[in-house]
Amino acid sequence: MTTKTRLIWLLLGCLSWQVHAKTGLAFIHGTGNQTDAYNDYWTGGFINNVRQGLADPNLLTVINCDFDQYMWSTQASGCLAQQLTDFIAKEGITDLKVITHSNGANVLRWILSNPTWDNRFVPLIEVISHAIAIAPSSGGTPLADAVTAGNAFESSLGWILGYKTDAVKQQQVAWMANYNASWLLGTQNRPNLPTKFEVVVGSDVDSAIWDGDSYCAGYQYQVALEVTQNWLDSCSDGFLNCSSQMAAGDVWFTDKQKTRGKEPLSHQQSRRDCFNLGSILKNRI
Repeated sequence: MTTKTRLIWLLLGCLSWQVHAKTGLAFIHGTGNQTDAYNDYWTGGFINNVRQGLADPNLLTVINCDFDQYMWSTQASGCLAQQLTDFIAKEGITDLKVITHSNGANVLRWILSNPTWDNRFVPLIEVISHAIAIAPSSGGTPLADAVTAGNAFESSLGWILGYKTDAVKQQQVAWMANYNASWLLGTQNRPNLPTKFEVVVGSDVDSAIWDGDSYCAGYQYQVALEVTQNWLDSCSDGFLNCSSQMAAGDVWFTDKQKTRGKEPLSHQQSRRDCFNLGSILKNRI
């Protein structure tokens, strides 16, 4: 067989796989015990925009798990693994793309990093081809330290963090440093994750009352995140420092590089269809 013939057969093989591949999409929420993440965490408008990037927009699942637990727990990674496994089996998915937000990326990374932990993990790793982590808390957040310590932050952050849950404890900066060094892949000086893992970074919070963009995803959340940003780095989304979001995987873009009007994405806005984020994701999957 000539080199030219081999190349032709290789090309035909790739085309055949593309024709027969059945691509699905999963949305994985962040911290919290969700029962209707489609409406309560993401909103249908955002999801229905992004899903149009699929060849078949019906091949979608929205995860609902108890991410108030440690990432390795049955209620967190175990629940995620089961819901993804059920979706793949039901729809015959051969290629799975996932979009995570915040702590959801840590739960996913636990699965990707620990294939022998659970017998469902390896089959998932083989099917997941692409993860997009929006504002992932890969390096933890000082706000989790503050809530766990029980200081004045506790009452002001309850709306976004919950109160001293295991997931909040897990996202303390030193705790995440330990997990990243020992249990999780994708961070500096650690092996790469077994799948493409791209990161979208939120870099600032706008809450000017005269600026209409401040009202996307709820003005009250912008005001609260503007306050908490005072205890974070100058580059942060009001909940996470940019350095934490960049700690694992590969940065795809930082908000202003691609958003409409070069608007920043606060931690609340990065799970909503603000500043054409939905269309950006739709065109990526």
